Amino acid sequence: MNCYVCHQKGDTTPAVAICVLCGMALCSDHLIREELPVWKDVHAGMGASRRKLPEAMPRIVCAACHSALHQD
Repeated sequence: MNCYVCHQKGDTTPAVAICVLCGMALCSDHLIREELPVWKDVHAGMGASRRKLPEAMPRIVCAACHSALHQD
């Protein structure tokens, strides 16, 4: 499988990842790796709170999905 972004430019570059949101095949030049925080619900007493865990969860996205997720 080849990188979709490179293919649109007329190049043939092997894909090394797939965007977890749209499924686009990506080469190492066109992927964006993000670290998502992982939260744990903690129930104590009458209420609940959330605690951020020390290790984040990685995800690979394309530039289009990254832009859509991080628009202001």
